[in-house]
Amino acid sequence: MRSTWATAVAALLMAGCSTGGGPAPSTTVGPTTAATSSSTTSSLTSTTTPPTTRTTPRRTTTSSTTTRPSARPTTPSPRPSPHPSTSSRTTPPVTSLPPALRDGVVTRLPTSSRVVALTFDGGAGNQGAATILATLRAQSVPASFFVTGKFAAANPSTTRQMAAVGPVGNHTWSHPDLTTVGSSTLQQELSSTRSAILAATGKDPRPLFRFPFGAYDSRVLGLVHAQGYGAVGWTTDSLGWKGTSGGMTVDSVVARVLAGRTPGQVVLMHVGANPDDGTTLDAAALPRIIAGYRAAGYGFTTLTVLTH
Repeated sequence: MRSTWATAVAALLMAGCSTGGGPAPSTTVGPTTAATSSSTTSSLTSTTTPPTTRTTPRRTTTSSTTTRPSARPTTPSPRPSPHPSTSSRTTPPVTSLPPALRDGVVTRLPTSSRVVALTFDGGAGNQGAATILATLRAQSVPASFFVTGKFAAANPSTTRQMAAVGPVGNHTWSHPDLTTVGSSTLQQELSSTRSAILAATGKDPRPLFRFPFGAYDSRVLGLVHAQGYGAVGWTTDSLGWKGTSGGMTVDSVVARVLAGRTPGQVVLMHVGANPDDGTTLDAAALPRIIAGYRAAGYGFTTLTVLTH
């Protein structure tokens, strides 16, 4: 079954990837590809993090007034305010998870084809969103997004535009470290966000979910699965969210992302600005990142390949 599924996913990747006029994807890695193993496996065993493993939280921000991204919160995150919709107060029925999303956290697409998935998180600010969306449309590049409920409620038009480019997944309501909250709070975080995304886009974010800070354990992963979501992490974090105040530049963002180039790579970027310096490095770096992939013969796909 696993082999059959992996073959089907590979076929979907080849059928659904977009090169936007660039070189056609190949099934082998060329000499410009970052160092990888001699043969890229299509098994999910190598593309997921086991559910018993907790990743080291990557601190991002959810508003311009929060603590600097690298600082660990010293107080518990507040319970989110429910979205006005009645459905936000109702636990949605559990749906069966697609095979690719049942084990751990997916950090890489199971393929040997030269395709990558660009993903963008939206926490609170949308300062770089217009530029990112304009670049993706102009270059005919699909992408995937994860937004908080606060983002979707505050930026419904932007969220709707995201949904026209690719899938929009659930990123909780207020971006807390879920390993520090109770079960009822976690369920409310998910249901309120689902309602906000549905209101903005008309599309259900399930089954795509991303843990805030990448922080999880077996308990919260099980609760997320019970709500009908599978978790998607990343292969490469651009670190553009650190801003110039955190030592990053447009050049270093481009170099970091392309250095991690490998078939099935999932790239993490952000649509907001760094709260300390106001920079939107991911938005500025995106055209060069796209050009770099195309020069190496790579195309682009979305996380919908995991949902079949």
